[in-house]
Amino acid sequence: MASAFRSMCCFGYCNREERGKKQASWRIFSLKELHSATNNFNYDNKLGEGGFGSVYWGQLSDGSQIAVKRLKVWSNKAEMEFAVEVEILVRVRHKNLLSLRGYCAEGQERLIVYDYMPNLSLLSHLHGQHSVESFLNWERRMNIAIGSAEGIVYLHHHATPHIIHRDIKASNVLLDSDFEAQVADFGFAKLIPDGATHVTTRVKGTLGYLAPEYAMLGKASESCDVYSFGILLLELASGRKPIEKLSPTMKRTITDWALPLACQRKFSELADPKLDGKFVEEELKRVIFVALICAHGDPEKRPTMLEVVELLKGESKEKLADLENDELFKGSQTADFNYGSSGADDSSEFISVEKDSIQELKEVEPGTEKANLK
Repeated sequence: MASAFRSMCCFGYCNREERGKKQASWRIFSLKELHSATNNFNYDNKLGEGGFGSVYWGQLSDGSQIAVKRLKVWSNKAEMEFAVEVEILVRVRHKNLLSLRGYCAEGQERLIVYDYMPNLSLLSHLHGQHSVESFLNWERRMNIAIGSAEGIVYLHHHATPHIIHRDIKASNVLLDSDFEAQVADFGFAKLIPDGATHVTTRVKGTLGYLAPEYAMLGKASESCDVYSFGILLLELASGRKPIEKLSPTMKRTITDWALPLACQRKFSELADPKLDGKFVEEELKRVIFVALICAHGDPEKRPTMLEVVELLKGESKEKLADLENDELFKGSQTADFNYGSSGADDSSEFISVEKDSIQELKEVEPGTEKANLK
């Protein structure tokens, strides 16, 4: 039986001639070359591990540094996710989307090669190995917010066909040497046909970031990414996790915590303590309001990512005033934000979910990400 990967090769990303100049920046790697680059996938080269497998740092013969995602176990399902991610990466080219360097498919090995991001992920700076060092000042946080939003705008509004990411979260926002954001990991992405408002699909993603209508009904749309981005914005501004454990039996979502404070205009209490009060209050207020409207329980009331970028940049005082006066912020009720804490496994803040099958996704633990490997 022909594999999903070979099928995709026939009709998609392996057809270089049809895609023209877009293909000049990626190539097919040999397994031998990647073994050499990663020192035979040595443990000391491991950058992180997730449900898909492991990511390794490597250095090519020309001296350039790479990150290699190596699939953990070969299966038809894993092969399809591999094919989807390569197909998406070939389609997209944007300064805030992680670029494809190439891929390798030999025997049962499936590997994707990216540019290496020296500052690892946003997760590592908020909750991981770099969280104590406080590299993320307010200016960098604003740049990360706007940059990652612009990357998602490209997916939603400029890619053809449009693309839903389906797994926007802190570990999937990588940071280059200048702390510029690059949205990564397109294994769960979906292409949206022209004219379609959503696609109904099996639920995949991470608890705490999942839009209610998607988690409960499997309706995936651009609005689901907007919801996830709202959670990410709150996380970026506050330094808190999407779901926090209050006791062995009680959890609270970041929106349940943030909305009452926003309604009371207590923005300084929403700022990450690691900022030590060094932030631009008007920008913080803007980020919080945008984040909460993005994470609205009603998808019809969420903005588009184009509107999100405009609001984050403060380009329209009139629209900012309308946002601040939204009925959502006139009281301290959190009825629209009750989703997120039920069903989360106590062993992890982050869970990968599929209907009929809930599986834990092992996020990179603090201390397991490595940087500046030589």
